[in-house]
Amino acid sequence: MHAKDILIDGYGRIREEVHAVVEGLGPDALNARPSGDANSITWLVWHLTRVQDDHVADAFGLDQAWSARDWQGRFGLDLPRHDTGYGHSPAKVAKVRVDSGDLLTGYYDAVHEQTLQALRSLAAKDLERIVDERWDPPVSLGVRLVSVLSDDLQHVGQAAYVRGLLGSTAA
Repeated sequence: MHAKDILIDGYGRIREEVHAVVEGLGPDALNARPSGDANSITWLVWHLTRVQDDHVADAFGLDQAWSARDWQGRFGLDLPRHDTGYGHSPAKVAKVRVDSGDLLTGYYDAVHEQTLQALRSLAAKDLERIVDERWDPPVSLGVRLVSVLSDDLQHVGQAAYVRGLLGSTAA
């Protein structure tokens, strides 16, 4: 198995979990926050998708789906165009709301498809290419892709936990 096949499998697992956590939920559940400083399912899925969109597009020299395919307009959030949610205060988390889970999964699927296209083009030597020199040591494409994969899996796991909390409080 080649490294790109492992990455494709890993990113496919994120997609499966995003759909599983969002499926069947209405806006009240998607936007619910277990406490005033906690993240909602909406915010977590939006954030993990924005990070993947931003980081993968940057690493491969692509346009982000957020702006290039007008997902920013569809979401209609009162946030700067390049905002990915990093460092959001509880007040900013509260601004990230949706009326339908289809918006979240639609955006994720668009980003996922662009990620898969980029991953399919990889050769083993490409993973060594430096994509970010702001760190010491500089970040290679392989490290960046694993970092996004890890971050996204953590956030979708958090969203699943929130979904479980909402289910337990509804009983």
